[in-house]
Amino acid sequence: MELARISSEQSSERSQALPFQGDAWQSWGPYLSERAWGTVREDYSADGCAWDYFPHDAARSRAYRWNEDGLAGISDDKGRVCFALALWNGRDPILKERLFGLTGPQGNHGEDVKEVYFYLDSTPTHSYMRMLYKYPQEAFPYRQLVEENARRSRQDPEFELLDTGVFAGNRYFDVFVEYAKAAPEDILIRIRAVNRGSEAAVLHLLPTLWFRNTWSWNKDGDRPFLWRGDWDVQGEGDKSSPGCAAAFPPLLIEAQHPSLGKYNLYCEATAPSDTLLFTNNDTNLQRLYNVPNATPYVKDAFDEYLVHGNHTAVNPLCTGTRSAVLYTRTIAAGATASIRLRLTKAMHAPTGPVISPFAGFDALFELRRQEAGEYYTSLQPAHLDEDVKRVQRQALAGMLWSKQSYHYIVDLWLKGDPAQPPPPTQRKHGRNAEWRHLYNERVMSMPDKWEYPWYATWDLAFHCIPFALIDSRFAKSQLDLLLREWYMHPNGQLPAYEWAFGDVNPPVIAWAAWRVYKIDQQQTGCADRAFLERLFHKLLINFTWWVNRKDSEGNNVFQGGFLGLDNIGVFDRSAPLPTGGYIEQCDGTSWMGMFCLNMMTIALELALTNPVYEDIALKFFEHFLAIAAAMNNIADEGIKLWNEEDEFFYDVLRLPDDTHLPLKIRSLVGLIPLCAVETIEPHVLDALPRFKYHLTWFLTHRPDLTRLVSHWQLPDASQRRLLALVRGHHMKQLLKRMLDPAEFLSDYGIRSLSKYHADHPYVLNVDGTAHAVCYEPAESRTELFGGNSNWRGPIWFPINYLLIESLQKFYFYYGDDFKVECPTGSRQYLNLKEVAEDLSCRLIRLFLRDEAGHRPCYGDNETLQRDPHWRDNLLFHEFFHGDTGKGLGASHQTGWTGLIASLIQQQGVYSMEDRAAISKTGHLQTAPLSYDLPERR
Repeated sequence: MELARISSEQSSERSQALPFQGDAWQSWGPYLSERAWGTVREDYSADGCAWDYFPHDAARSRAYRWNEDGLAGISDDKGRVCFALALWNGRDPILKERLFGLTGPQGNHGEDVKEVYFYLDSTPTHSYMRMLYKYPQEAFPYRQLVEENARRSRQDPEFELLDTGVFAGNRYFDVFVEYAKAAPEDILIRIRAVNRGSEAAVLHLLPTLWFRNTWSWNKDGDRPFLWRGDWDVQGEGDKSSPGCAAAFPPLLIEAQHPSLGKYNLYCEATAPSDTLLFTNNDTNLQRLYNVPNATPYVKDAFDEYLVHGNHTAVNPLCTGTRSAVLYTRTIAAGATASIRLRLTKAMHAPTGPVISPFAGFDALFELRRQEAGEYYTSLQPAHLDEDVKRVQRQALAGMLWSKQSYHYIVDLWLKGDPAQPPPPTQRKHGRNAEWRHLYNERVMSMPDKWEYPWYATWDLAFHCIPFALIDSRFAKSQLDLLLREWYMHPNGQLPAYEWAFGDVNPPVIAWAAWRVYKIDQQQTGCADRAFLERLFHKLLINFTWWVNRKDSEGNNVFQGGFLGLDNIGVFDRSAPLPTGGYIEQCDGTSWMGMFCLNMMTIALELALTNPVYEDIALKFFEHFLAIAAAMNNIADEGIKLWNEEDEFFYDVLRLPDDTHLPLKIRSLVGLIPLCAVETIEPHVLDALPRFKYHLTWFLTHRPDLTRLVSHWQLPDASQRRLLALVRGHHMKQLLKRMLDPAEFLSDYGIRSLSKYHADHPYVLNVDGTAHAVCYEPAESRTELFGGNSNWRGPIWFPINYLLIESLQKFYFYYGDDFKVECPTGSRQYLNLKEVAEDLSCRLIRLFLRDEAGHRPCYGDNETLQRDPHWRDNLLFHEFFHGDTGKGLGASHQTGWTGLIASLIQQQGVYSMEDRAAISKTGHLQTAPLSYDLPERR
């Protein structure tokens, strides 16, 4: 059925011939954020210090302006009606309504969530979802986490919740939250709390339904409302009817929203103490600002009622805009307490005097769970080891759970709201002031819904690759959205992320568009050229922006600032340099070479049905050659990004006196030129005679350019042509370093900085100050970009993924005869397809158990490695230790680390005669990566 629902969505989209219309089955989903406090969009301060303006301590009392947050929650696709779970163990100082973590200034490596939770399952349509939250029975150690991390330096590891000892003796609850849809707006909810401790323990559970506050900002805003509904006592009286095993009638919350209509939340009652609570989602002005409240019933009423015993805090009339049902359960050791609820559009409400809203509840849950299993069975290659399947399924679950309704209208945010005091005047010229056109109000894929609860453009490009595997419609819609006129700047720039929309990310949207197009074509058998053409026209504008804004001297060598690689350079590349001048960036230039090839490839595809695009393809071919020439001779001054002595690519520092200095740091910056590679099939050239004719002319009359590019004039045996920034010799030299365990090659992928710099730091002295780059395989030791990410040694999935794909493209041209030593010094020679497979296996190995039963990503944490209630629940970290593979950074960045699902799928689809072991344990059989070009003939 899940496959049928997805097929129906895709067919509807194609039949309407309109871009990405809404899908009813995805009108509700896990779109509730896990953190709205401490975000830029909630910051109305003069100094732009978002963490201080809206801290965690204010979140329970203060109404949010733009988004809501909650624990294991869902919402409609605009975040107007929200549902989530709140918990209290009887010991915490506050009600657990949202995840806790440290702010950027508090953490010794920047912001970091200090909770334990796992996304376990989800279907693409969210017809079934499941997650796990581990809730301690002792008081949550808020103060200890803050104080201990404050004591630690950047050289120390982070202090995590598991380190506090609060889970000792298994004194915690495993709280499983599941959702199953009977219909698009008929959602069954099951909450099961398991006492893992050795003694009985009390747990208070508060499933909460509320409206996002949309009425406090405009003087004439319509106000939705909730009230306690009346249940049909006659109907409830027949306990023999299916689903009516409860001893008490269900509790009913009715909800009326001006634009969404009416919903009912049915809450199963099994104890006389089960009760409904009501208040308003309005700020507690008295607590926060010592100003009298307009209403006695405010946002933090449930905390006041339960934790502090103030029963006057809730509305006795049982109306408001925020409601909860309070369940208090004493759970025996090893026992489970279960709660059932049903949230449904009123027109779907069960009718008749006898039928219970919980009739058939468990059977439908089982059906949706089985459908989820059948869906993943159809997706995953059958021969995969169960542990590998688990990794892939949980990675995809993390991708799906990380969707969020993202609302942020920049112009209104800058001006302030009519019903609120005007914001400080400094904001008019401060953060994001030049992005007034930006109107965000869509479900988007987040890098991490706690640590990064905002989209980042280049992250999102990588998200779309695994999304295309399971929901190509959503993947296409995300790329389309970034290029729409209310996102893309009028000048053609794409928004980076909310902390600084004007920052520059690598131009990878064209690459993602082409990959999603090909994956979608493989899955559906249809080429969605309308999607590709629509994006291509917008990408032309973005390409022009790059050329006009980031090639300062017009010499085809590009800048761009940090370009997503944060602290990889000796300076903050987004700030004015202490030396003056500017950096001729190898990675920026290489990204643009890759952008050219992506655009050329798309233009050639479109030209197969519309010859107008042939000339555009030729234009991008010429521009690519100009970039290749510039990398070897900047502005005809003999300056090269390729260093002949080291046989590696470096950035070049251009000083104010016009002298230049290569910044000899062996980092991913010097490997990214490998990513600018493309092959053209002979049937494409034969089908485009105009393009072929002009290419022949260009190749004849400009040999000075064409000889820079790998063997364009020399087709392989099958007449396939190759375009790349690096030729055979340069490529072999780069690969020699990349595949050297003493430099880039880790047991778990390619490091972001060569290990050479562990003993040979790069140091540049400027006016008596030493600026240094040293190999740091774990967390960052610098404050650049907040210090919460590190590109000076750890392994990052996005660049590894691109390198793997590039090696495969090179293999399509060079074939089996072109071999390199892998690893360097091993005397083992592999063709480039085999090298790509080897790198894929190393990355996949991060998450699989080794001979000792340990997963490298969990490091030396014995609880995560051994405990049966922990070890099969996966976290997908932001980056990984360059030597040990331990997961680091954001703990739920399934975003681009979700690429692991695509690698597993690629490695799992194979021919029987092409098997090879992934690791010493033989977990997975490997195969050629499923790149879209035809096999070599």
